[in-house]
Amino acid sequence: MNSPRTIVENNGAVVILDQTRLPQETAFVHLTTLADAAQAIRVMRVRGAPLIGATAAYGVALGLEEGQPLDAIVQTLAATRPTAVNLQWALARMARALQKSAPAGWRDLAWREARAIAREDAEANAAIGQHGLAILRPLAGRKQPIQLMTHCNAGWLATVAHGTALAPIYAAQAAGLAVHVWVSETRPRNQGLLTAWELAQAGVPHTFIVDNAAGLLMMQGKVDAVIVGADRIAANGDTANKVGTYLKALAAKAHGVPFYVAAPLSTIDFACPDGAHIPIEERAAEEVGGGATAVANPAFDITPAQLIAGIITERGLVAAGNLASVKP
Repeated sequence: MNSPRTIVENNGAVVILDQTRLPQETAFVHLTTLADAAQAIRVMRVRGAPLIGATAAYGVALGLEEGQPLDAIVQTLAATRPTAVNLQWALARMARALQKSAPAGWRDLAWREARAIAREDAEANAAIGQHGLAILRPLAGRKQPIQLMTHCNAGWLATVAHGTALAPIYAAQAAGLAVHVWVSETRPRNQGLLTAWELAQAGVPHTFIVDNAAGLLMMQGKVDAVIVGADRIAANGDTANKVGTYLKALAAKAHGVPFYVAAPLSTIDFACPDGAHIPIEERAAEEVGGGATAVANPAFDITPAQLIAGIITERGLVAAGNLASVKP
């Protein structure tokens, strides 16, 4: 199954789709410096844990092309977004790969390793789609179309290709299963608009809903399953995702709707014992029109493992409380 790619190389530059201008405008940005890559991550021109990781990897290569010290490059990129573990994972992998070689060869090696990270992300997400499809097939036997709900955007825009939470939906469509998606607006950044844009591009039937309608739809029996992505999964299965995910998980539990998380293994932070240890990014008050009053704008919340029916990884469905079985 083919999928658009969100990050490519072009004559020594890294080209990204500027997600801050979607869905109104499709525009591409050329990253040519470390500062460009760091800014793209910080201001959310790229977003989604897997894509942030791939962009950071390419940021290392760009920094080395400028002749900057590796430690300074890593520190600059690591400071951009605190919650998405793929950022730290990619930087650690790049550093390990480079430190196995003499500095004279670091430039070429950094580009090769960044390409490998991007390629492997696309492959992992394609596999997530197929494993998720196996979960959706039995639902199709009960009624058509399958009614799914998602939160934020975890499609190909949030990854190098295919997506995580949307990958099973695209796989279902390719397999001929009828699917309808309830797309949560996802305040305050309205990233559900990106999901709606993606699904429209792919011809997948969907309905855009205000965040607070999700519980009512589940109460009315209009949702067969919820699938969301993740920015960090703790070792015990607690999961950080865009704020509002926890409320959907609670509603799903109350109404017997299975709640799944779809994420590559690189999103699992085995060094983090539980959700209480996941740092929660606090965004600027201006994003929600603040100024006249105090504003709390956390970007993420934590869904406890006991609310999660399973985590769909490139190795298959894993119980949230049994992540040790897929530890590298």
